[in-house]
Amino acid sequence: MRTFLFGLLSLALAAPVFAEDGTPDPPLDNQKLTIHTLVREDIFAGWRSKNMERFERGEKNIELLLEQRPKFKADLLAWKGGAKLYRAVLAHEEGNQEEFQKLYAEAKSLLEEAATLGKGNAGVAAVVGGSYLTFGDRLPEELREHAWQTSYDNYQTLWKYQGKIVENLPTHIKGELLAGLVQSAHRTGRDAEYQQYLEKIIEVLPDTGYSRVALQWKENPESAKTSNISCKSCHAEGRLEARLAVIGEK
Repeated sequence: MRTFLFGLLSLALAAPVFAEDGTPDPPLDNQKLTIHTLVREDIFAGWRSKNMERFERGEKNIELLLEQRPKFKADLLAWKGGAKLYRAVLAHEEGNQEEFQKLYAEAKSLLEEAATLGKGNAGVAAVVGGSYLTFGDRLPEELREHAWQTSYDNYQTLWKYQGKIVENLPTHIKGELLAGLVQSAHRTGRDAEYQQYLEKIIEVLPDTGYSRVALQWKENPESAKTSNISCKSCHAEGRLEARLAVIGEK
């Protein structure tokens, strides 16, 4: 009987855990997967559809990965900071200013620590820049300048790595890079750069969500103030499963 019970316990521990929407726990012990692949979909489920069960799982997995993969601390702190920033925005929008101030201070500190530890790290720059890009307009007005300047600085870092090969990048990576450059340049008042990157989107991303917004902004500059150009091809579910399938084929 005891052997049987231990067997059941072993099976239970080994079985994948599923969220209510049917998505299984990411396999954190799979060293072939980057930390970005492991946490991205759950964190974005919170950002994009307010699926807080998935979001909380992503936060928990960030903490576990900080213990399991300490050499990726900078990348993980960037994700943790971005998650805190989202929670801060939610608190602000719910009118809980005390909670907002607490969470925003934690988020800012984490994102700064990540940037310091991961100076020159493209993954860190993408997460830090993307976090402020996503939530900059949802912060209190007095905090937006810092958010957009930080986003701009991080997208400039990415441009140093990817600018020379931008035309050869996959649509999603190319689109998000240029979207970050365009929007952060616009929000920080760098009009010449804004126009330059806007034309680049129209040139290298024809017939995409990015170019459609770029053309709209070009025709109606006022619309750029209240809309965004990022996340036009991205973060669909299934990227983790697709990556696991590729690994399984090797």
